[in-house]
Amino acid sequence: MKTYDKNSNKLIRVVCNCCGRELKLMDGIPVEDACSVDTLWGYFSNKDTERHNFDLCESCYDKIVAGFKFPPEIRDTTEL
Repeated sequence: MKTYDKNSNKLIRVVCNCCGRELKLMDGIPVEDACSVDTLWGYFSNKDTERHNFDLCESCYDKIVAGFKFPPEIRDTTEL
């Protein structure tokens, strides 16, 4: 869960929605990464037109994907 300053729109807090741990920021810039999910549910779901978003710390992400029947596709990149 990301929180932004209402006046400057600067990122002031990132909390893992799963475990509640606050991730470290330095001057509004995350110094540890998170998995951010943002999805808009369509008409063929029970969540029609709802937008859901959340953030997971790396540890919670690892625990969740470990339970997947098919693991996420992982590719190396040369630039971030």
